[in-house]
Amino acid sequence: MKLPMILRRRLLAAALAAPLGAACAAEQDSYAAARQRMLAEVEADMRATARSTGRNRLDPRVAAAIGKVPRHRFVPAQLADRAYENRPLPIGHQQTISQPFIVALMTDLVDPKPADRVLEIGTGSGYQAAVLAELVARVYTIEIVQPLGEQAAALLKSLGYRNVETRIGDGYLGWPEAAPFDAIVVTAAPDHMPQPLVEQLAPNGRLIAPVGSRYGIQLLQLLRKDAQGRAVTRSVLEVRFVPLTRAR
Repeated sequence: MKLPMILRRRLLAAALAAPLGAACAAEQDSYAAARQRMLAEVEADMRATARSTGRNRLDPRVAAAIGKVPRHRFVPAQLADRAYENRPLPIGHQQTISQPFIVALMTDLVDPKPADRVLEIGTGSGYQAAVLAELVARVYTIEIVQPLGEQAAALLKSLGYRNVETRIGDGYLGWPEAAPFDAIVVTAAPDHMPQPLVEQLAPNGRLIAPVGSRYGIQLLQLLRKDAQGRAVTRSVLEVRFVPLTRAR
């Protein structure tokens, strides 16, 4: 029996698409065990630092996001086999992708809610933005290194993250026209808490940033605003980040 032309076309399209879909699934499956091992190491670090952080385990939603996002897509191809080590890795342009534990901890500490609008300073390869995008309604992310920012934007789009907006620019200044934000995550170290970011944080908002000099001690600081807009800051633990780059 001769099939109608439209049905033949649909069957052909399905046959052509199947190998690609299977390859993508196989790629994800090949890293699934590594992601779970990484998540177990992150949870162990949460328990080990609980006295300083006040958290002995990840929120289940944050843990699910860390266990889902394909970190191997956010590192250079030659480092893909090391993507799920619990350590930072170079991504070019003298920048790094943060240690998974630190990404998870910072995400957990800002208590992301499904309806939140979140600002990220320092897109890098896009990994932190992807984790946040799994948890909140909208992510705005700024990167000052143009090649990194453009590459991250393309990757996030290709992975289906439609709730992320990217921008090339000076993150110290924030994103005033999109403010206020329910949470702000800073992934490079300024030498002081940027006042423009504090001003762009909504009442009851949370801002987390590593603060300190390139060569001195950096402290991960969590700033919270109350309903009246008054800010209280506490230091969480010592960290090491690349410095926050400003526009010249």
